[in-house]
Amino acid sequence: MTETTPAASPPVPPPRQRSAEQPAPVEEFSTPTPKNGDSAWSGLRPLLLRLHFYAGILVGPFLLIAAVTGLLYTATPQIESVVYRHELKVTPHGQQKPLATQVEAAREAVPGGQLVSVTKGAGDADTTRVTFDVKGLPEGYTQTAFVNPYDAEVRGTLRTFDESLPVRSWFDSLHRTLQLGEVGRNYSEMAASWLWVEVLGGLALWLGAPRGRARLRKFFVPRRAPEGRKRTLSWHGSIGLWVSIGFLGLSATGLTWSAHAGANIGRIQDALGGAGPSLSSTLHHGGVGESSSHRTKDIGFDGAVRVARAEGLRGKLVITPPADAKSAYIVRENTRHWPEQQDSVAVDPSTGKVTAKLAFDDFPVLAKLTRWGIDAHMGLLFGLANQIVLALIAIALIGMLFWGYRMWWLRRPSRTTGPRLGRPPARGAWRRVPGKVMAPLVVVAAVLAYYLPLFGLPLICFLLGDLVVAALRRREYTRTEAREGTAKEMAR
Repeated sequence: MTETTPAASPPVPPPRQRSAEQPAPVEEFSTPTPKNGDSAWSGLRPLLLRLHFYAGILVGPFLLIAAVTGLLYTATPQIESVVYRHELKVTPHGQQKPLATQVEAAREAVPGGQLVSVTKGAGDADTTRVTFDVKGLPEGYTQTAFVNPYDAEVRGTLRTFDESLPVRSWFDSLHRTLQLGEVGRNYSEMAASWLWVEVLGGLALWLGAPRGRARLRKFFVPRRAPEGRKRTLSWHGSIGLWVSIGFLGLSATGLTWSAHAGANIGRIQDALGGAGPSLSSTLHHGGVGESSSHRTKDIGFDGAVRVARAEGLRGKLVITPPADAKSAYIVRENTRHWPEQQDSVAVDPSTGKVTAKLAFDDFPVLAKLTRWGIDAHMGLLFGLANQIVLALIAIALIGMLFWGYRMWWLRRPSRTTGPRLGRPPARGAWRRVPGKVMAPLVVVAAVLAYYLPLFGLPLICFLLGDLVVAALRRREYTRTEAREGTAKEMAR
């Protein structure tokens, strides 16, 4: 509302015009209204910008930790090959000892351990891994003896996680849980739950920015000059565009391992018939082998390997012994680089016959994609090339976060008083989104929040925090207006 002033007095400036010494919070909680002819994108863009900003500022530290620890993890295969060379490699000489002899030597090195599996290396210079379940180890960990196949000498024993040796398992735990156990898994799940949101939102903002055809290359090539926020934005957008597929792949594969979202994804995959099939080890005949004490013949580990080789299994083989008298040997390939070799067979200990066979080619498409995705995420699928690509993606993510925070810093007010942090995008952006667009967005967000809890909970916190800040800023603005009004009245 304007006020009448004496003719000789200059007109009173509107409330939005403030001196440099006073805060200017109006843009923080202004509520833009849609104009006639506004497109859905013109209303949606400010909302995306605000979400992208808040998610980047608040989830950025989690993404940074995931990127740094992931970058360290990419080098672990080479580190292991150097640190554990004594345990992993031998000089071939003469004939290899029977696997049963090697297992007995391993039992002496790991007394009291329960045999879990025997892994026969793919090469002549590889040691044999004999894995035991030992009481007192953390969940998922085993004790592995590394045996020279030529003389049955135990080269050493190491605590292993799946097939990862101590160095890799330590970095793996750092990347997944920050060495904090199950509680720490929430950090990596939050990073994976929001990475794809940041990527897709950023792509929409970058590709939706107005550019002429002659400047189309600006999408893909960062600006060199002049320095400042525009240059930083150019690097942030261009590099993000180039690496977006890698970011989305890491987010998707990371979610499959997560505690909360991973369980939901697994149920969806099962419902779609995409679960990985399993091979039955149960024997369905009587007679010989009815009880372990009556079993008169056992082909042993070497016999199971011979049968598996005859069935076409190649490379590194993992042999799981029968759990009881009515179970078979399970022999499976364990080559996780391209092309994947994951076939497996069940072998009757008494007769040496194959009772069941499972070929990787017969896996459902979703199960194959999951396997390939996990191995690519771990840097195994394409060997060294896979590791290099992962390292570049991690470095790019670190750079994206740096440029994002730098843009926020460059948005800080130039005046010496008031807040020193960068300004967020204006509030009220959601009011400009047409209802026909907002309604589906709310539904999609609710569904995603249900299946991805660590996407939904931070999103609710963002909204509540934004409302609280808006209320505080509005109250401050009202108080400032009241003080100005009082000062004007006193001046009259």
